[in-house]
Amino acid sequence: MSAFPTSFHIGPLVFHLYGIGLAVAAYVTYVYAEKRLIRASIDSTHFGAFAAVLIVAGLFGARLANILTNWSYYSGNVGRWFAVWQGGLASFGGIAVAAPVGLYLKHRYWKTTSLASFADALIPALIAGWALGRVLGPQFMVDGGGHLTNQWFGIHYAGQVGKRVPVPLIQGAEDALLWLSLLGGSRFIKQPGAIAGAGMFVWGIVRALDEKLLLGQQSHSGSVGVQISGIVLSAAGLLILLKALRTKTTN
Repeated sequence: MSAFPTSFHIGPLVFHLYGIGLAVAAYVTYVYAEKRLIRASIDSTHFGAFAAVLIVAGLFGARLANILTNWSYYSGNVGRWFAVWQGGLASFGGIAVAAPVGLYLKHRYWKTTSLASFADALIPALIAGWALGRVLGPQFMVDGGGHLTNQWFGIHYAGQVGKRVPVPLIQGAEDALLWLSLLGGSRFIKQPGAIAGAGMFVWGIVRALDEKLLLGQQSHSGSVGVQISGIVLSAAGLLILLKALRTKTTN
């Protein structure tokens, strides 16, 4: 028995809470990110188109990566490829596709804006949206929990036997704390790129550790790949952060 429902019915229609939650998180992220761009004096005229394309690219990449890393599960049933309401979005697959698309669109629409300033405006919003998305999305999907546990904080999830570590809630809390830390840091660190680099550095490490400690090798998102991707993202963020801080020191 699941502690949380995964869907509800209105007449013959079935609404999956996983998808609804992600849609709400995406909208909130869009509104917040647009406000951050405006606050940073960055033109937001084309941001609607930018966000729409990025969401489609991210969803495509996330689903494709999940299918490829769990091919034995998907190969025998094509219908499973499209059953996203059961979960199966690999975060780093989404990043791998959305990042180059976002860089291209940034160059097209914001040529005179530095990439560092643009990233500083967007990344805290993306992390805040990720925090909300973890709570409203995977928390209500099939197989949403982590390892089996007998601890008081264990939760029953649809499709999984026994009480599970509530990984979506834990990750939501982690990302919310990171978001608040970035907001606090931005009051003192003004060098372009530092906030974006710090966000990438911490998020990459935490995501890799979550995968290793809370989800394990049987993750349907390709556990080893997630851990490696997290380390790579963290290393890239560290380089960006150090470059920004070094520039600050020499100015």
